[in-house]
Amino acid sequence: MANIVILGAGMMGTAFSTPLADNGHLVRLVGTHLDGDIIEEIHETRVHPRLRAHVHESVMPFTYDRLDEAIVDADLVVVGVNSLGIHWAGEILAPLLPENVPLLFLTKGLAGREDGIDLLPWLLRDHLPAERRSRVALTAVGGPSIAGELAVRRHTCVVVTGEDARLLARLGQLLRTPYYHVWTSTDMIGVETCVAMKNVYALAVGLVSGLLEKDGQAENDAVMWNQAAALFAQGLWETAYMVEHMGGERRSVYTLPGAGDMYVTSMGGRNGRMGRYLGLGIPFSEAKRTYMAEDTIEGAQLAQSIGPAVERLAAAGKLDATAIPLLMTMIRIVCHDAPVEIPWDGFFTGPMALNS
Repeated sequence: MANIVILGAGMMGTAFSTPLADNGHLVRLVGTHLDGDIIEEIHETRVHPRLRAHVHESVMPFTYDRLDEAIVDADLVVVGVNSLGIHWAGEILAPLLPENVPLLFLTKGLAGREDGIDLLPWLLRDHLPAERRSRVALTAVGGPSIAGELAVRRHTCVVVTGEDARLLARLGQLLRTPYYHVWTSTDMIGVETCVAMKNVYALAVGLVSGLLEKDGQAENDAVMWNQAAALFAQGLWETAYMVEHMGGERRSVYTLPGAGDMYVTSMGGRNGRMGRYLGLGIPFSEAKRTYMAEDTIEGAQLAQSIGPAVERLAAAGKLDATAIPLLMTMIRIVCHDAPVEIPWDGFFTGPMALNS
């Protein structure tokens, strides 16, 4: 049995407690400063209000101001905050994280800087005391994992990634259940890049529902699966380029973190809903303000986070813009309220061109 702290009581952080509790671990679920109502509801009813699922009786809920109490004797700390909360998580963990306790990230995303792009685990590590940064073990979970399904024990397949193969093997043993299937990979850069990039390409696939609605019903009731599939394929193509640019391995693109996670994210949800509005011709800022003001749209959030850096890197020749035409298009749509104009003739070109 292990003592495991999950920081973040959102849907995924809470759902992740299910296989841990089923394996007999002592799980302490610590809400963020935004999760007070969730923690109170779990205390009172043992049901997460957004997941609408029962939280295992052994999971102990804590408010964030009791993190110092919850983290005592922790064997593993799981970071399950929203990507926008990664700096907050780093600040609150920095003085409290016990020595030699690894971090396992559920939080997905990338962050742009003036001269490049960072993984979110790197950003959190920078908040730790300088003498601790090189010693803390960073690991992450990647793959197609819808929180609502995991919470009710649907079969889910993921990859746990990090640099230490022995630690990954130990984490795999902690996590695996008859329904939660875990593989390991030392390609942390590749896995984390895939699971972040999938969001912006799922948003691109979501455009099709709006374009179909705008185009009107065909006389034979034909839809636009061909178009959606091409956008999906181009997303994988560009993800492969971005993984290699970041220093990862392309193998992660064609397994659970890349193709698997992009598939499940493209099936609907908030990216799909926003994509519909954009496909209908509504500028992003208007669609966000009018229809989804309270929603986190992960694909748009990623475009805003890395968009300026991607544009700078492309202008400086450090990124090949011909290799990522769909990403550049989505950045223009989200960051500059550009209309939807899909660059079909630029697909599958660049350094990995199909015709080369």
